[in-house]
This record gives sequence, C-alpha cells and structure tokens, in this order.
Amino acid sequence: MSSLVSIRNLHKIYQRGPEKVEVLHGIDLEIPRGDFVALMGPSGSGKTTLLNLIGGLDTPTSGEIEIEGERIDRMSGGQLANWRSRHVGFVFQFYNLMPMLNAQKNVELPLLLTTLGAAQRRRNAEIALTLVGLADRRNHKPNELSGGQQQRVAIARAIVSDPTFLICDEPTGDLDRQSAEEILGLLQELNSVHGKTIVMVTHDPKAAEYATHTIHLDKGELVDLPLATH
Repeated sequence: MSSLVSIRNLHKIYQRGPEKVEVLHGIDLEIPRGDFVALMGPSGSGKTTLLNLIGGLDTPTSGEIEIEGERIDRMSGGQLANWRSRHVGFVFQFYNLMPMLNAQKNVELPLLLTTLGAAQRRRNAEIALTLVGLADRRNHKPNELSGGQQQRVAIARAIVSDPTFLICDEPTGDLDRQSAEEILGLLQELNSVHGKTIVMVTHDPKAAEYATHTIHLDKGELVDLPLATH
C-alpha cells in the first residue's frame, strides 16, 4: 500500500514570550493511503499540533511533510489554503456549523470556493447528506438537530468536495456515548467502504478501536512503533 503522508524529521517550536517551546521532536511517520489512524497521547503530547501540520493548518519549524508527492512544508500561506480546499476535509469537536443556514446550505459551503453551479452544489450536498444518513434533515437548521446529527452534517460538509483525506480532531468529544459510537461507525464506513484515508486525534481508547492503526505520542515523540494494528 502506497504512503499518502510521509513525514521526515519534523520539528515544531512555538515562541511563547521569551521562551521557545519545542512541541514536536524529529517525528518520522508514514501513513498509508486508505488507512484510518488514531493519534493518541496525554495532553500536551503534540497530537493536535501534528494533526494541524498534516492538514496544512500550520507549518513546521523544520522537517518535511510530503502528501501525495507534494511538499506542503514548502508552500506559502496562499498555496496551503488552495491545497487544503482541494485535498482536506476537516471535522472538529465543535461542529462549526453556520446557525442561520440549514443542513443543505452548511454542506454546500466548501463548494462555494469551486466553479460548480448552484444546481450541482445542491446535488453534491444531497449526496453527502444521504451518505451520512441525514437526507431527510436537509432543511433543518443546527438548533433543530441533535449533537450527533450536527456532527453528521459537519462530516457531510467535510466529504462534499471528495477530499483526499479527512482530518478529525476529537470528533466525538462533545457527544454522548451512543452518538459517539454512531459517528465513529460512520467514519469507519467512510474508510472501509468508501476508501477515505482518515487521521483522527482522540483521547478515548474506545474511539481508537474503530481505527485500523493507533499512533501514540508522548512529549513530542512517537512511541510504540511500529504502528499497533487493531
């Protein structure tokens, strides 16, 4: 299986006042195409920083991040924004839906950055909502949906552009156990049936069981390599 993500000697240092804080210490990592990876580790271990670097939301201090043969660590801010819009779907703990828009319009939002016409945007959003089991809720606004349903809308929005991979940051952290299991089952289906590569940060060992591999970070370094397979 070919690698989708190749990371070599990755360092990330933040300047906090007069102090420099190194969050990641020389990470080397390969993520195969079609994998579902759970990133785990204690608070402050660097897992969200690593996720943001893979998703192009942040840039490394040094090291290489190659995704589908593209060196995203060399990209400018504008190039990264364009790359993200084409390749990455984001799912966050808090759904980040627009409260004044219904589910359909929320899912269409990423498509406004494309050349698609209104009819095709609507059709693509309907397909995405059907895939997450919410076609019958497309006219509902976020405050008319449960937390689990709102996260499904967020996932539909993340996949509507058919991105190369999904970045999920604690996607079940704000949900009850039943809703969390439904969302994790949906992510697992997107991976196993539809072939989406997924990288997910979670603190929940139960959530990590849905992934195909688990990567543990501690104090900015990977531990338990090679990858543990479920």
